Amino acid sequence: MAQHTLSVPVLGPWSLRTSKRFWEEFTPTAIESGGDPDVLSARFVSEHDWTSVSAHVTQSGESTQIGLSGPGDLAAAAEQVRRFLSLDVDARGWPAVGDRDPIIATAQRALPGYRPCGFHSPYEAAAWCVLSQRTRVPVAARLRRDLIVAHGNDGAFPAPDALIRAIDARELDLPGRKPEYLRAVAEAALTGLLNGPRLQAMPEESARRDLLAVTGIGPFAADLILIRGANAQDILPRAERRLHAEISYQYGPESLLEEVAERWRPFRSWAAVHLRALREQRTHEMG
Repeated sequence: MAQHTLSVPVLGPWSLRTSKRFWEEFTPTAIESGGDPDVLSARFVSEHDWTSVSAHVTQSGESTQIGLSGPGDLAAAAEQVRRFLSLDVDARGWPAVGDRDPIIATAQRALPGYRPCGFHSPYEAAAWCVLSQRTRVPVAARLRRDLIVAHGNDGAFPAPDALIRAIDARELDLPGRKPEYLRAVAEAALTGLLNGPRLQAMPEESARRDLLAVTGIGPFAADLILIRGANAQDILPRAERRLHAEISYQYGPESLLEEVAERWRPFRSWAAVHLRALREQRTHEMG
């Protein structure tokens, strides 16, 4: 098994401990809790060549060490790790958002060094959107775990071709149109439509249009795929009702998300994710 290690600089605030703690509590894709708090381990499928990868991430001051093993292109996998931990972002301007908005400053203090994370790729985020449609989050999380056990590779989410084979063989015990929608997601991934760097580089409207063309993907899912899958840093969610509720709670019932978010640029996605994280800590409404 090939191995690859590298050290990358971190521009702006980031805490591995905070990120790991958040991911352990993130019900959709929760990683195993416990162990060394200064090591974040992940098992994922590379969107570059759809091979399975193991990653171990540590932090030393303003640099991060990434160790990877797997049969595929590990240099490409390392870039994916940087993306799904939002370490590819120059965040030196992020503290200034808190200077402009005291509510975001409170969120930054509550989640010190947090950067959005939780999904390894837009493909996995899109698959989660299908699994969680009309389904309670804990139940959808169980469906996802079952998929990994039955059709993944030693803890990694199934590659798109493996998912398609399982669907065509009628091996998935999923309700409603979820198999059909998952197949559409897997096909979109294989064509490159869900590629993370591609979505990051596209104009927002073009990216949304492509995502909405995938069967089973609606406006809420497009938000999640762009912000939590591709980890775009400055996209404002359009269909996130809980975020609108949090804006009313934090800023007053007359406040509008679009107006409040102007002071968050160029980190509108990050600010929105921080507010949603604070809301979940307070309400536990996601189960």
